[in-house]
Amino acid sequence: MKEQRSERSVLGRWMVRGAMLMAQAALVIGCAGAGEDEGTEEVVDSSDAVSDSYAQTRYPIVLAHGMAGFDSLFGVVDYFHGIESNLRSSGADVYVTQVPAFNSTEERGEALLAQVEDIAARSGKGKVNLIGHSHGGLDIRYVASVRPDLVASVTSVGSPHKGAEFATYLRGNVKGGSFTEGVLSFFANKLGTALGLLSGHSNPQDALAALDSLSASGMATFNAEYPAGIPSTTCGQGAATVDGIKYYSWSGTGVLTNVFDAGDYALGLTSTFYGEADDGLVGKCSSHLGTVLRDDYNMNHLDEVNQLVGITALFSTDPKSVFRTHANRLKSAGL
Repeated sequence: MKEQRSERSVLGRWMVRGAMLMAQAALVIGCAGAGEDEGTEEVVDSSDAVSDSYAQTRYPIVLAHGMAGFDSLFGVVDYFHGIESNLRSSGADVYVTQVPAFNSTEERGEALLAQVEDIAARSGKGKVNLIGHSHGGLDIRYVASVRPDLVASVTSVGSPHKGAEFATYLRGNVKGGSFTEGVLSFFANKLGTALGLLSGHSNPQDALAALDSLSASGMATFNAEYPAGIPSTTCGQGAATVDGIKYYSWSGTGVLTNVFDAGDYALGLTSTFYGEADDGLVGKCSSHLGTVLRDDYNMNHLDEVNQLVGITALFSTDPKSVFRTHANRLKSAGL
């Protein structure tokens, strides 16, 4: 009985959080037609900053979304809100990919690999620069490990390379095969299917496999098999170059960054599961991969990709400018 009450308590908390997440989704769709605030871009000491070639990298830039992500809903609401267009306006050749919203890193990685192979061939460049947010940062590591010949650089944004404490908590407190696990899996899989259909795709969903992948134990197993770029110390930097591929990362440690952003309140709840500075879903040290460009932007997990719909921290770095500056960094490195 005690175990059942514990599971029902977990389920109750998740139903509340699920309702909040659904409210966020409704807000995204409702605000889709709203104008985009360009914000204030970082000052860059470069004469290229005002030219059309500032972000024109040698190889195409491929953007990979995170868990519960998509490329574009209805062709209107973009996961990387305003980022693709901002990069294109500065000369970048950009592709936004779509993989299962919920599945293991390996399954998502294989889906991404098929698209990378196509992009590398169609562009005529032979390689790509991979940038992944959240779970997408793990997917791109998988692609770089199994097909290093197709990858020039790997950049993760707010990705849990040592595991996400919230996922670890859920995996440890929701008993395998239990009623609670079944309910959570059912609704997450249905959400993933719906997101796929709304973005014009049909991908297999497996929420439990996704949860396992993002837990501390799941990431330990993944890192043992695909170690490129992982720091050898708890909060250090990893190898900058592995097999000729450059590795980079950045992340934020803001949580409640804008009172008008509904997503902040859900992230405020999930942030309570973390014992270190975090962005609401990923810990600061867990986000480290390769050359750590910065790990303390005043951004939460959604702000990192300019969500919800461009509502981010006031008077702070514009997320679009971070991507744009990084594209110029890749360009300067001959990538």
